Amino acid sequence: MDAPVLVEVTRGPEVESRHRGQIVVVEAQGQVRHQVGDPEALVCMRSLAKPFQALPVITSGAAEKFEFGPAELALFSGSLSGQDFQVELVTQILFRLGLSPDVLQCGSHAPLHRPSAQALAQAGARPTPLMHTCAGKHASMLALCVHQGWPLENYLAPAHPVQQLILRTIARMVGIPPDKIPVAIDGCGAPVFYAPLKNIALGYARLAGAKAESPGGVLMKAILEHPRHIAGDGRLDTDVMQALPGKVFAKSGAEGGYALALAEGGLGVAVKIEDGASRALNPTVAGVLEQLGLLTPEAREKLAAYVSPPILNHRKEEVGRIRPVFAFL
Repeated sequence: MDAPVLVEVTRGPEVESRHRGQIVVVEAQGQVRHQVGDPEALVCMRSLAKPFQALPVITSGAAEKFEFGPAELALFSGSLSGQDFQVELVTQILFRLGLSPDVLQCGSHAPLHRPSAQALAQAGARPTPLMHTCAGKHASMLALCVHQGWPLENYLAPAHPVQQLILRTIARMVGIPPDKIPVAIDGCGAPVFYAPLKNIALGYARLAGAKAESPGGVLMKAILEHPRHIAGDGRLDTDVMQALPGKVFAKSGAEGGYALALAEGGLGVAVKIEDGASRALNPTVAGVLEQLGLLTPEAREKLAAYVSPPILNHRKEEVGRIRPVFAFL
């Protein structure tokens, strides 16, 4: 069965393109509250796994040993934009671990933050691993290795103890045995995991509903306090969290994945755009927040650019819109 249409792209009075996908809203006990499409659809978590990958830093005692506070814990959970304040914190974390930046094995790309990328190019400088969107995640893996005395040179190998620890943690959060989770390799070289969409939402619901003193509660509080470390300026994740302070953890994943942990109500939301198109995510996420009754008038105004983005031609004239068309069952 085809996935339902979530988003339409109009040009003039007609629909030119459509993006199909799945959405599921889950309670912390696992009950599906809302769905659009198939909640059992198997999805590669990509960066949606990052907060779960960060949890062992707390549970292992590494956070206490290295005095990682809320800013560091949020950074470990984020997909960074390569802005200076993020690069500086990753550098400080590595220094605290007694490591140099060249130990990062995530590769390099230009900062996602366009002004930072432009400034780097104008200076004639090259991107470094510190600017990688997964630099925080890799720093958390290295912190675990240093804390446990595990080897650093092959920390990305699926059989490495740090990756096995992460796999067990993800399995616990999404409610699937580790040996039932398909494993692939992410863009940064780290293992990445598949799970049914409803189980991804379950993991985020468990974060949302975690008791304050629990590892999940400590991580959730840190994330909500530092939305700029979850993405960066001008990105949907950070803008949603700043528009709804203390209420929503918003997290993007590659290839059209998205998740939300709703602090009020303890709900988890997971989204998958079937064709992986990033342009369909903004109106979909805005539509989810709208239908769940979370968009106050003030928040709606702050997020107006995401609700139904215009299509502009080369003369900067509006010729169409990208609009959500789904409704929760």
